[in-house]
Amino acid sequence: MITIDAPNYDQRKLHRLLLGSIAPRPIAFASTVDKDGNPNLSPFSFFNAFGVNPTTLIFSPSRRGRDNTTKDTFENLKEVPEVVINVVSYQMVQQVSLASSEYPKGVNEFVKAGFTPLESKSVKPFRVKESPVQFECRVRQIIETGDGPGAANLIVCEVLKMHINEEVLDENGEIDVLKIDLVGRMGGNYYVRTNGEAAFIVPKPLSTPGIGIDVLPDEIKFNPLLTGNDLGRLGILAEFPSHTLIEEQKLNNLVNETDMIAKVKQLIENDLNNEALALLMAFYQ
Repeated sequence: MITIDAPNYDQRKLHRLLLGSIAPRPIAFASTVDKDGNPNLSPFSFFNAFGVNPTTLIFSPSRRGRDNTTKDTFENLKEVPEVVINVVSYQMVQQVSLASSEYPKGVNEFVKAGFTPLESKSVKPFRVKESPVQFECRVRQIIETGDGPGAANLIVCEVLKMHINEEVLDENGEIDVLKIDLVGRMGGNYYVRTNGEAAFIVPKPLSTPGIGIDVLPDEIKFNPLLTGNDLGRLGILAEFPSHTLIEEQKLNNLVNETDMIAKVKQLIENDLNNEALALLMAFYQ
């Protein structure tokens, strides 16, 4: 384990370490206009949502590390404090990357990157038609965290309108994570796609707290063949398996520990956590 003294570390190296370790990050594809109405379109991966009352999004067009200059997005927002934040799907990611090129001020990235501008309902900047979800926002606050290279400029936005492509909704009117197929930024040139094997479910103990890993028998809790994720899936159970279920698992006739653990992992993979814990308890009784 190495320890880095962040305030005194090389800023460019620290920036790369941050991007590699705080990931994946959602992308705010921000549409702004200057005081003369000239559009600008640029992606930012220092971005997230921070509440719903009011609905608040924050992103940061930080100062450039190499020369301490500010970006057109930041300057536009000081002139016209409105922005459309468009989410980025896999189908548009290459165009978004192209739009991140540092074109001279006044160049229209909608045109350069081949995106279709849509008139917004409540703000001046255009929406991006190709984006599956678009947030029309009013800027409530701009927080400059510093005046040196790499300093963040936090743009605190209140959502006024949200536009959703119906094709990314499920039968309950919720966002289908596989249909929306979002991408996130990793370190370097790497991205991640929220589709296929990259998307998985972690159940949350919202209504009933899980029993916890601490109460599991030592043979299970300290078993080197079980991972932390395996134990987490067992600890999330609301209660221990019934005596009847434990007795039923004894019928598996698994006398080899390796085979038993393999069966346990298969049960966990199929979300049969209760049966998995029952099998472990049956084996070690």
